[in-house]
Amino acid sequence: MAELKLSESRDLTRIERIGAHSHIRGLGLDSSLEPRDVSEGMVGQAQARKAAGVILQMIKDGKIAGRAILLAGQPGTGKTAIAMGMAKSLGLETPFSMLSGSEIFSLEMSKTEALMQAFRKSIGVRIKEETEIIEGEVVEIQIDRPAVSGAASKTGKLTLKTTDMETVYDLGAKMIEALGKEKVQSGDVIAIDKASGKITKLGRSFSRSRDYDAMGPQTKFVQCPDGELQKRKEVVHCVTLHEIDVINSRTQGFLALFTGDTGEIRAEVREQIDTKVAEWREEGKAEIVPGVLFIDEVHMLDIECFSFLNRALENEMAPILVVATNRGITSIRGTNYKSPHGIPIDLLDRLLIITTQPYSEDEIRKILDIRCQEEDVEMSEDAKQLLTKIGHETSLRYAIHLITASALNCQKRKGMVVEVQDITRVYSLFLDVRRSTQYLMEYQKEYMFNEASIVDGGDADSMHD
Repeated sequence: MAELKLSESRDLTRIERIGAHSHIRGLGLDSSLEPRDVSEGMVGQAQARKAAGVILQMIKDGKIAGRAILLAGQPGTGKTAIAMGMAKSLGLETPFSMLSGSEIFSLEMSKTEALMQAFRKSIGVRIKEETEIIEGEVVEIQIDRPAVSGAASKTGKLTLKTTDMETVYDLGAKMIEALGKEKVQSGDVIAIDKASGKITKLGRSFSRSRDYDAMGPQTKFVQCPDGELQKRKEVVHCVTLHEIDVINSRTQGFLALFTGDTGEIRAEVREQIDTKVAEWREEGKAEIVPGVLFIDEVHMLDIECFSFLNRALENEMAPILVVATNRGITSIRGTNYKSPHGIPIDLLDRLLIITTQPYSEDEIRKILDIRCQEEDVEMSEDAKQLLTKIGHETSLRYAIHLITASALNCQKRKGMVVEVQDITRVYSLFLDVRRSTQYLMEYQKEYMFNEASIVDGGDADSMHD
């Protein structure tokens, strides 16, 4: 029974999902932008990573806007991984939004509006404002509770001090409640925002460090503030232009951000916001943080979207656009014309193109090692060699999918380490593309709507018309 309770009381608040790129923690570059062999989850693609590092440096400097980068390469060569590495390296303050090329066709708004919203989500505004705060060490809290409940509200006094002065403040019911919520006691160093009444606990004073024999690891000791109790402090808020658009355009204001019901935003609203942000920049109240918009499967966009991107990149409020595709020379969606990567030539001319190369056998081995570690799978040396060979001959993605499947097979036979027999078993259970195609060619006549024989004849065009 005790064992049952123990298993039930696991911490369920943390959701740990292992995704395709959850092992990526950065681009794996050193201080001089040289790629390390294996670092931050990245393996190989030295040239592409170095190029991405240069772009990253340009973004961090914040001096350029409206540049566009194309990541082009075969499927499974790490294009999305490089984009994820860029996102992780940028830090929290630089906006990074991801979009799939096919996503904009399924939204309840026009294609260009969806793209415009994605653009605005990728531009941050750092707004500075000055607020008055009271900062000091709590000397004493006196709360007078009325004898009869409900007869009168609680009142109290709060004594705060700095190294230079000491003051007594009268407390109302709301402040007493806020102090209770934050569990403030004498010896704590607190900051009170005068405008909102928000109380922030900064830590405990060093002078009270000997009050208790034992302290929790989260107890933080700080110096008693000096100077005056009332101070002016600069507070920085980071928001995106899209968030400002939504708050100003919808009747329910910021609640629309949580529901996702942003709808189409009128051009006049955006113009007014751009004018206001420009005013703030002139006054030094705000600064623009150009972020990154990553569009995966960019060949799925049509000619109208490409025309819009051409125009949007010329705007001074444009983010860095990173697009990725695995197509060769193919039709531009919405036209009968063919073009490299399915992107019109005029837009291709604006793009800095980074190519990714297929992984070598040695690099596949390193990637599989990282994925085994990420998925918490123990694998023998022989099994890893076999999996590397499978990855090299079929595809890296297929080999990665076999890791968890073989681990489950190993569990079933009550083994601790994945062996060659487990890999062989799942290899025979799950087909890769080549074997599946071979199987289809053999048994095509038994499938419904089989077109292979028709394609061999001359009626292929009439079938597709």
